[in-house]
Amino acid sequence: MPLKTAAHIEAMSAFALANFGGYDRPTLAQNESAFPPSPKAIAAGQEAIARSQLYPDPDWTALREAIAQAYGVERELILCGAGSMDLISCTIAAFAGPGDEVLGTAYAYNFAASAAARVDAAYVKAAEQDFAVSVDSILAAVTPATRIVFVCNPGNPTGTRIRNAELLRLRAALRGDVLLVIDQAYGEFDDQDARAVFALVRRDDTVVLRTLSKAYGLAGARVGWGLFPPAIAAEVRKMQNSNQVTTPSLAMAVAAVEDQAYMRETVARTAGIRDRFADNLRAVGYDVPESRTNFVLIRFADAAAAEAAEKTLRGADLIVRSLGGYGLTDCLRATVGPQEMMDRALRILTDMRGL
Repeated sequence: MPLKTAAHIEAMSAFALANFGGYDRPTLAQNESAFPPSPKAIAAGQEAIARSQLYPDPDWTALREAIAQAYGVERELILCGAGSMDLISCTIAAFAGPGDEVLGTAYAYNFAASAAARVDAAYVKAAEQDFAVSVDSILAAVTPATRIVFVCNPGNPTGTRIRNAELLRLRAALRGDVLLVIDQAYGEFDDQDARAVFALVRRDDTVVLRTLSKAYGLAGARVGWGLFPPAIAAEVRKMQNSNQVTTPSLAMAVAAVEDQAYMRETVARTAGIRDRFADNLRAVGYDVPESRTNFVLIRFADAAAAEAAEKTLRGADLIVRSLGGYGLTDCLRATVGPQEMMDRALRILTDMRGL
């Protein structure tokens, strides 16, 4: 897979400015929160700006303590980064290289493939079943060259999830020298008890990642975190910049994590909008898998129908995500946005069904 060139990055930026109106207004394509972050987080960030002459805490001390308290995990196992993308990239760079394989799934977050390409590791995709991760398919795809297995649960762009018991079964069946990376960027939208998955980190062969971009509404602040076995963490930290999370971002993250009530309310409001939107789409004949995230996958009759819907929505200033890069040419992904935007999208998609 070729790496992104400067020209490609410039083209992406131009596309965003032309089609998304820049990066300063909501779309239905970016998997951002429909709601702003906690007022406490906003206030903390504003106050921290006055200390911007100082470097940020490279050990994320206050944030690790807040996460440990909120999630019932050991602060010593926590690493933070500039979004979970930073942690994905650094983990793959630390443990894979030429001749190695990173094993993902058919519709796993594509950034893992880009991170593997940067270190000349092969990225292999195991089949999914009904748009969901299949542990049996993953195990069948493992080879002697497999160094990392990367699983998104809940998944992006599908929105589906598998039971935690399946993740435990996967870990038990993998070789001990295969690092299992479980990306739970949408974990707060999943009602499963995460403790059993978090406990896998104590095996010393599993990493669990989270982010504050989704449920906490801090996509623009770029803060992610994960649980890492000590030996794994030592290697990942070698790949990280020492001051990659800014002082205002750290302050916002601490305040956001400490405001669990606001986060849970955001998740509940988002899920309510999501489920009404999905139910109404199903009622008029669309195939919409059950989502445990802040977006829905919409499947059309074929690629032409999906393209027509995307263009029609775009004409109404509603930007959704085409999924050709995942091989899902007959699908679109719609992030949960403000209610007015979701209502307009529903009306357009309903009209396209001739109902």
